[in-house]
Amino acid sequence: MKVKSQYMFHGGTNFGYWNGADEKGRFLPITTSYDYDAPISESGDPTPKLFAIRNVISKVPYHFIKCQRLLLIWREGVPKSLGFVKGSHKSVRIWAQFQEIPLGPLPPPSPKMMLGPLTLQLDGDLLAFLDLLCPQGPIRSILPMTFEAVKQDHGFMLYRTYLIHTVSKPTQFWVPNNGVHDRAYVMVDGVFQGVLERNMKRNLFLTGKMGAKLDVLLENMGRLSFGSNSSDFKGLLEPPILGQTILTQWLMFPLKIDNLVKRWFPIQLLKSSHPQTPSGPTFYSTVFPIFGSSRDTFLFLPGWTKGQVWINGFNLGRYWTKRGPQQTLYVPRPLLFPRGALNKITLLELENVPSHPQIQFLDRPILNNTLHKTYIYSLSADVQSTSEPMELSGH
Repeated sequence: MKVKSQYMFHGGTNFGYWNGADEKGRFLPITTSYDYDAPISESGDPTPKLFAIRNVISKVPYHFIKCQRLLLIWREGVPKSLGFVKGSHKSVRIWAQFQEIPLGPLPPPSPKMMLGPLTLQLDGDLLAFLDLLCPQGPIRSILPMTFEAVKQDHGFMLYRTYLIHTVSKPTQFWVPNNGVHDRAYVMVDGVFQGVLERNMKRNLFLTGKMGAKLDVLLENMGRLSFGSNSSDFKGLLEPPILGQTILTQWLMFPLKIDNLVKRWFPIQLLKSSHPQTPSGPTFYSTVFPIFGSSRDTFLFLPGWTKGQVWINGFNLGRYWTKRGPQQTLYVPRPLLFPRGALNKITLLELENVPSHPQIQFLDRPILNNTLHKTYIYSLSADVQSTSEPMELSGH
């Protein structure tokens, strides 16, 4: 007997850091959108697929199933009208009735709005706000510790050490045993060098003077939602190696970025300290009014690379425009202030900023854009990669 189920029937959104991940031979983070081409969309609207399903159900009031040589065991309380028979080896016919289609029209789609483009302003690089992002100070350890060891559930953690000798020639920087879980943004004396990624044999080549500050920002890209590997630790699982030297004496800063964004006024005081040229993980923001009533909308970030977005302090989720396929983030109406009140959007761009740092709000989503095949991970030509970059999963 065949049983049909619908997954998903109603789309959804993985707000904040709650996207999760799959393990299908490799680590696959799930997209922020959980729309899944469902009959009811991510924003709660009926779709053509829903009307098609209703049309089929309305034309087939009874469903007939014939099961050949099916042994059914009688149980007390099972109505005979369902067609069950006691201990029969013969063909059994089962009738199942769909519920009647409710009278009246379906609720209409919620109204959507368009806004922009809006230009974002540079607030400063992430390292400039480290004291505010980790007010309790760093954790010290000879070897790097995982997120779990320092009780950092999700998000980001910064690992810092200092070069013990001068590295004058480009020297390989890597983490053995696939020890980056899940993405690492590498900086030397505040200058962005490139990205290391889980399941990707990618090497950076670094230089620096003795005492130079080496920062590695680790991103937790999502915990495994199911499967055998339940102990999916995050962070640096092995000590990084520079040339032949195992790097030790680490400072670890568990970052509370959401807290900083919600209490944005400290960053406003530090705006004069931001660099002239953005390099690596950097904050951008702007404010904008909505005249009249607010509506559902979809945030579009053309030209941006990868990062996290907050609307009025609410963590909207991760964007990864360069990797795709999702290009917009769903913004529910209740997150926006109407009638001329100022709304604030904050971006943490982790890699590269477009020449025109603008965003738009659209009245429809873009979820299935063609996957980009060109990536810019390093500012240096001394980069080697021997495997495919991380992909996003939609199950």
